[in-house]
Amino acid sequence: MTTNITDEKISRLEELFAGLPGLGPRSASRIVAELLTTRRQDAQRLCQDLSETLASVHHCPRCHTLTTLPMCSVCADEARDKSVVCVVETPADLQAIEASVAYKGGYFVLMGRVNPLQAVGPEELGVDTLLGRIDKEPIDEVVIATSYTPEGETTAHLLAGVLKKHKPQLKVTRLARGLPSGVEIEYTDAATIASAVAGRR
Repeated sequence: MTTNITDEKISRLEELFAGLPGLGPRSASRIVAELLTTRRQDAQRLCQDLSETLASVHHCPRCHTLTTLPMCSVCADEARDKSVVCVVETPADLQAIEASVAYKGGYFVLMGRVNPLQAVGPEELGVDTLLGRIDKEPIDEVVIATSYTPEGETTAHLLAGVLKKHKPQLKVTRLARGLPSGVEIEYTDAATIASAVAGRR
């Protein structure tokens, strides 16, 4: 009986890891086995760090990314260009663009994509917060940096419409096609992202 309970717990861990982006069942199984055998101290540290982070993490009140600080480090940086905001889908996309060292403006993180089938529209992605920033801050340009996937394209199209309706004189651009079609931004190399940022239209 004890063996069955233990096996069920291990299986639940494997299912949890397998449900994460970029991981399949085989990778998840290897990670769980590694954490439970040769890297038990890392597993304990992961549990502690995850618990502490979950207790303190929240959305940045300005850009909507995840942070444990009152305001994320990008928004708190007074040297950033306040006239341009880059809209991305996830915090991972933000980090990928930052790694390109080609962009020095602000960000807004949607934390998802528009999905009409699941009733996820601009309102559910917190776009009202972005519109509020546009009204209060000297923002001249919004760079839409959603992925070139069908969902990303739909999000970009609807977001551009909302932005132009809200402020017709606002410059709305899209990352250039330097990003391969069907590829997530967070998995794109820094040089390609830099080229896309430089060639935005």
